[in-house]
Amino acid sequence: MTVVVELKTVDDTHEFGRRLAGVLRAGDLVLLSGPLGAGKTALTQGVGAALGVRGDITSPTFVIARVHRPDPARGGTVALVHADAYRLGESVDPRAEIDDLDLDASVDEAVTVVEWGEGMVEQLVDAHLRVRIDRRDDDTRVVTLEPVGGDWAQRVATLD
Repeated sequence: MTVVVELKTVDDTHEFGRRLAGVLRAGDLVLLSGPLGAGKTALTQGVGAALGVRGDITSPTFVIARVHRPDPARGGTVALVHADAYRLGESVDPRAEIDDLDLDASVDEAVTVVEWGEGMVEQLVDAHLRVRIDRRDDDTRVVTLEPVGGDWAQRVATLD
């Protein structure tokens, strides 16, 4: 079951990220794809806000990965690992670079969101959610959620 949602503004993208966080739990892997400027980090900001994590959610392009610990004062109970594999695809074996990030060490206890990670991180878990974000000329974002295995189809169905 694929779910497609249209989001008119960046605020709508943040809010949808909050809604998405409502179906996420520790051990989840979310793969974000889409062109530069589509709203991948904006969506993750909404997820982080709803999860109640510490720190500002910014693009991890240059640091590759950030771990945002839960903030109990904000109701946080699970960490958010936010990674960006955009610059990793240039090596002979980008999966080896992903291994160097040691994402599998935290994947069971955190929500892991990876931008540009398709074809590189799926092996970390048995099931995951693919999220494709495209941006139209009028700045509307078209978000396509594609569940892969597990109970993702049931969870995603609540978001349409």
